[in-house]
Amino acid sequence: MLPAQPSDDVALLLARTRSLDSSQVATWDLPSDPAAVAGARSEVAQRLSDWGLDEVTFTAELIVSELVTNAIRYGGPPVQLRLIRGAALICEVSDSSSTAPHMRRARMFDEGGRGLMMVAQLAERWGTRHLPGGKTIWAEMSTPNEQA
Repeated sequence: MLPAQPSDDVALLLARTRSLDSSQVATWDLPSDPAAVAGARSEVAQRLSDWGLDEVTFTAELIVSELVTNAIRYGGPPVQLRLIRGAALICEVSDSSSTAPHMRRARMFDEGGRGLMMVAQLAERWGTRHLPGGKTIWAEMSTPNEQA
């Protein structure tokens, strides 16, 4: 019930956040070593199996491989991988570099440059979140429960 002429244009915004149970989040600190990528894929596959999400394992492993490889190659330590099982499956990889990733089109004979393009094709959404100590690149995948 506003007066005829309100004295200001203030609006009140309310948001309700939903906290996740710790069993819905998995976090791994990874060494800044390319050999850590295989271990990260293995950990992700095991966790997705534990969560009953075997159907998305292959896609999640590809996304994790690309994001972790980029964090090790172009970012800086510490590198952290996090999976979040909520309404969708979210994969986050954090590193200490503030440099934003960019997609590029690799030429036919280029050996690299396809990683983020592949992530963009496999994920429903992806993006970057800048933090005081670096950045987090995230990719969201739909899960079988979400599609039903």
